[in-house]
Amino acid sequence: MFKKRGFALLLLTFLAVHLFAREVEILVEDADTGLPVEGALIHVGRSGEQAAADYDSDAGGRALVVLAGGTEAVIRVSCPGYETRRLVIGAETVADTAPFRVELRLGGVLESRELVLEEARPEAAGGQSGRSVAISGPELRRTAEIGIVEDVMTSIKLLPGVGYAGMFNAMPSIRGGDPGDLMAALDGFYLSQPYHWGGGISIFDPRMVSSAKLSHGVFSARYGHTISGLLEITSRKPSAEAMELESGLSTSAASLNLSYPLPGRGGIMFMGKVTYWDTFVWALKGLSRLVENETLSMVNSVSTPPYIRSAALAVNYRFTGDLELGLNGFFGSDGVGAAYRNAYDDSDVRGNVDMDFVYNNYQGFIVSALSFSPSPRAVLKFTAGAGFTQMEAGGFISNDVEVRYSQAFLDAYRQGGFLAGITTQDSYHAPGASGDLDSRSGIAHVQGRLDFDLELGRGFMFAAGAQELYNRWQQEDRANVFFEQRLDPSLAWMLPGLAAIPNAAVIRPLDYSLNVLNQGFSSTAYALVEYTGPRGIFGGELGLRADHLYFIGRDFSVQTVPALNPRLNVDFTLLRDAGIIESLSITAGTGLFSSINENISFMDGRSGIGDFDIKPNRSFTTVIGTKIDFTEGISFNLEAYFKYVFDRAYLSAGMETQNPEARFSFDAEGRIWGFDFQLQKFTSRYWDGWISYSFNHARYREPSQGQVNAGGSNTVLPGQWYYPSFHRFHNFNLVLNIKPSRRFAIAARFGFASGRPKSRAGEIYPYPVALLRWDETTNRYVEQRWDENAGAWVDAPSGGGTIIQKFRRDSAYHDDERTTWSLPLDLKFSFFILNRKGRVTTEVYLGAENLLSLIYRAEANTRFNEYTGRIDTGGNSASYELPVPMVSFGFTWSY
Repeated sequence: MFKKRGFALLLLTFLAVHLFAREVEILVEDADTGLPVEGALIHVGRSGEQAAADYDSDAGGRALVVLAGGTEAVIRVSCPGYETRRLVIGAETVADTAPFRVELRLGGVLESRELVLEEARPEAAGGQSGRSVAISGPELRRTAEIGIVEDVMTSIKLLPGVGYAGMFNAMPSIRGGDPGDLMAALDGFYLSQPYHWGGGISIFDPRMVSSAKLSHGVFSARYGHTISGLLEITSRKPSAEAMELESGLSTSAASLNLSYPLPGRGGIMFMGKVTYWDTFVWALKGLSRLVENETLSMVNSVSTPPYIRSAALAVNYRFTGDLELGLNGFFGSDGVGAAYRNAYDDSDVRGNVDMDFVYNNYQGFIVSALSFSPSPRAVLKFTAGAGFTQMEAGGFISNDVEVRYSQAFLDAYRQGGFLAGITTQDSYHAPGASGDLDSRSGIAHVQGRLDFDLELGRGFMFAAGAQELYNRWQQEDRANVFFEQRLDPSLAWMLPGLAAIPNAAVIRPLDYSLNVLNQGFSSTAYALVEYTGPRGIFGGELGLRADHLYFIGRDFSVQTVPALNPRLNVDFTLLRDAGIIESLSITAGTGLFSSINENISFMDGRSGIGDFDIKPNRSFTTVIGTKIDFTEGISFNLEAYFKYVFDRAYLSAGMETQNPEARFSFDAEGRIWGFDFQLQKFTSRYWDGWISYSFNHARYREPSQGQVNAGGSNTVLPGQWYYPSFHRFHNFNLVLNIKPSRRFAIAARFGFASGRPKSRAGEIYPYPVALLRWDETTNRYVEQRWDENAGAWVDAPSGGGTIIQKFRRDSAYHDDERTTWSLPLDLKFSFFILNRKGRVTTEVYLGAENLLSLIYRAEANTRFNEYTGRIDTGGNSASYELPVPMVSFGFTWSY
């Protein structure tokens, strides 16, 4: 009887579910890219209860789920790398309603059946072939959060057209351009120095960024202030629907992000982070005692481990459907300290080193943007903001060196009574690398910008805008150091007796001071017309941008001739939906660009530059490319380019006087060409990533001067074409994300880059050096000698000064000289703990950068001891990066 009743109850339940159940379609998409998310877990339950119904989204991001009729249902959607989303479906919803859209985002989501479409401004949503390449969402965070420092620039350095710059260098070369030519903009607000640690990493934490776009082609006339590349950062908006919390703790950083909604209107988000390297520095100091390596031993001088402290605020508020206000603020500080005291004594050299150095940097900005649509066809946007950067660096070094004369030195120079009576048992004192330095620099900037877009109909759009950018530069430098200079014929007057000796040099005290306060007003206006043909088969943009600088110093003012920068882009779509090819398009563009070289911030009245003598850096760029989108989320993009750089500014220092003078020239030029491609597999359930390759040929020249190395020999002659120090012919990157299960993922970055130029080095040889002092009374140099009794340097006005033995090797530039190849390899293993009952996701990870450093390092010319001529241990590295992998461990927790 019980079995019959049980069977009847099961039958009634089955019928009730199927007679009164409803089928609802769920569409899961990436909030940043708009692409469907495959393999998302969709967990269905009734409100306040648990249920056992799970579904997976297909390749199109869709899933058909069955809900019980007559009751409210709760749906939770989760996927590794995304935050878990919660969606409530009312009891009255019927089966034939439109799909419910769930947008997954790393840190923010808008969930609603109502889908509000807002037309993005051109270039705002993503990259465009021939103009830019973009990265956002999971791709951005997976590549930026592998290492010991989480930085958006880590992802940017993996894109096509970007030269390999090493681990701690956030200023790469973009398609052969000078690294200093890269300009960054956050939500339209230009940032000329968005860096920590003097350019080691950027201020853009991946948790505060929604997307990043690198414009390295012929991009729109809307943007400027660069001749190389523009990095456009779109900040992350706070959620308007739910509170979000994310925290992280690792061996090198601690972070906290909190987003609070303003229901239906917007939200407020706070982000804070502290980066500390105490543990890592402690471990390296221990390793340096076990491994003999000159580069590694430098870590022992660190007294204050490198640190970063930063905080950011984001506010977004929608007054109406046509009026929206956004605000972003940032403040950060970073620094490092070094203190080193050591006495050393070996068979040839002994001495005492006393060094103390402190570096601190502070920066902040606040920017607001007001968007208004007076009509469905028009958009008006006003952006205003202000910011500052303040750097302080100072310290001293005292290196009292006593060195024994070598037989090689005596054999080479004991002639004509010179060095008479000196043997290898004798020793001499040298001032070493002694001196003190105090430097303070500050930049304050205020910006205002107005943009207007108007749809004209029939595929045409008109846009225009203007911007005013005010900069205030202040630089105060004071240095009292010893400066070595070879006694060529032009400097023989310093010490006529020694000038007759081959290869002789002098060390003289250099008192350097600089105190400048300059201001600049950069004015910009642009206008453009865009066209998009029917079905997007043909499109194009024609625009004109004008830039002008008015520069004001303490006792002078100069200005540039307005730089006119016309630009043209055309796009053709040749195929659509042809077998495995979803679309095939080609693009071509050409245009002029201009920027202001930041070296002019040091300009003062002594520079002798008149009105209209100052020129902006200019470049003429032409790009042609093709893009093929395949099925299964695969895309291939190939671009070739030519760039001619002209009127480039460069700075040299006149060393003939006691206080060096800055000399400016505006006639450098460069010729650059190359190509790059990217093959990308977009986000999918099991794997994604990309391959990028770049070939670049870049040569520069400075007609007015050459380049001189520390030994005083010419490495590049005036007017000689050369490959710049940052140039690399080949750059290859492989980015691979493997997700075998929802709870485990592997992220890998591997690359190879051909070597950078290096000088052709000669043999190491000894040479004599004399120490001089500037006599203010007689306005001449006086030779110095070491007084053993006084334990100090004293005048030797009648000659007989101490002859110092040093070693050098001459070097000269040569096109064929390169460092060896660089082979970076980084790995990250992530374990995810998913809470199906709520919105909690925990990631535990282990990462390692520069893994191949244990067995391979790029090699350059060897470094050697300047007093003994001996080669330094580990002194042939092509960079100053540590010869050990950078390992990090931590977890993140999000709600």
